[in-house]
Amino acid sequence: MSSCSTSTTAAAGSAATTYQDGETAITAIHPDVIRTHILNRLDGPTLASTTCASTQLNSLCTDDEIWKDICNSTWPSTAHPRVLDAISSFPSGHRSFYSDSFPTLHHHGLCHSHNSKKSQQQRLVETTELISAVDIYYAGKLVYSKVLETETLTGWFLSSPLRINLLDLKEIVPAPVMFEGEEGTCMELLEEHLTVSWILIDPAHKRAVNVASSKAVEIRRHWLTEEIQLRYSTVVAAVGGDLVQCGVVVSCGGKEGGEFQLNEVSMQVEDMEGKILTGLDSLVILLEAMEGQRRKSDSKVEKERFETLKKNKKTVFREKTEEREEFGPTGVGANDPNGGEAD
Repeated sequence: MSSCSTSTTAAAGSAATTYQDGETAITAIHPDVIRTHILNRLDGPTLASTTCASTQLNSLCTDDEIWKDICNSTWPSTAHPRVLDAISSFPSGHRSFYSDSFPTLHHHGLCHSHNSKKSQQQRLVETTELISAVDIYYAGKLVYSKVLETETLTGWFLSSPLRINLLDLKEIVPAPVMFEGEEGTCMELLEEHLTVSWILIDPAHKRAVNVASSKAVEIRRHWLTEEIQLRYSTVVAAVGGDLVQCGVVVSCGGKEGGEFQLNEVSMQVEDMEGKILTGLDSLVILLEAMEGQRRKSDSKVEKERFETLKKNKKTVFREKTEEREEFGPTGVGANDPNGGEAD
C-alpha cells in the first residue's frame, strides 16, 4: 500500500512539471542550474521581466550576486570597493542600484517631494558626499573607468559653480579612433560610438542616478581650442518649471594621423542661460532627481529635449538683448524725455 501511494505521488509530481505537449516546465529544473546556466546569461531588463514569471523565478532573480555581476559588466566602476560598500546599503542591494541607474531621468521626473525648506535643508545636511562612478566606452569597448568622491558640505562646494572633473591635470586618455580623413567623418564616428555613463551615488540616502544621456546630444568644434566637444545631457524641469541640463561634457583632440585623445571630461548642471549652477543649487536638483521618475533610454527623445532647451535659451538671450537695447546700460528707457542724459 505504501509503495502504491509513493508511486501515485511521484506520478502527480511529474505531471505537475510537464506540459501536455511533453515539454518540461522550468520549475522541474534544479534552482542551481537555473541560477548558474540561465539567469546569469540574461541582461538587466530581461532579468527584471523574468521576476514576474513565477514565484520561484522571482525568488531566484532577486539573488544579489546575479545583479552584482550585471552591474559590474555594465559599469566596471561598480566593482570599486567604495562603490560596493555604498551599494551594499541599498534596500535591495545591486538590484536597487540597477533600477536607479540603468534608466534615464524623465524630463518631468523631479518629484519635488522635499520642497519644504526644513526637509530640504535636512536632506542637504545628511548628504555629506557624492560618489561618481564613471565609465566611458567606444564601440562597446571600455576606454576609461574611474570612481570619484566629492565632499558636499564645504563652503567651496556650496558656493562655487559645480564642475566635477574626471581626469587629473594633464591626464590624457587615448580613444581608439584615428584623427584623419574628413573632419565630418571623425565627428560622426565619435558621435555614434563614444558613450559615457556618469552615475552619481548618495550613500546617505541610498539612491543613485545616471546623469549622462545614452548618446551624445550635441557635438561641435570649440571656437577657441578647436577641440571636438561632445555633450551627454539629460534635460529636466527643476523647481518652478525652469529647464536645466544635468550631464557630461567630453573634450577630444589629437594630431592629424594619430589617435584621438580625451583631454577633459566633466559633470555639471547648467541653467537656461548656460550658466553652471553652484554646488548648493546643483545638489538640490540632483537629490530630487534621485527620487524622481525614470524612463527607458531613448536617444531620440533625449536629443529632442536638448534641442528644445537650446531654442528656449536663444529666446531668453534675445529677450535679454532686447531689454538691454531698450533700457540701455543706465536702465533708462530710450523713450525717456531726457534720453538718459544730464540736463
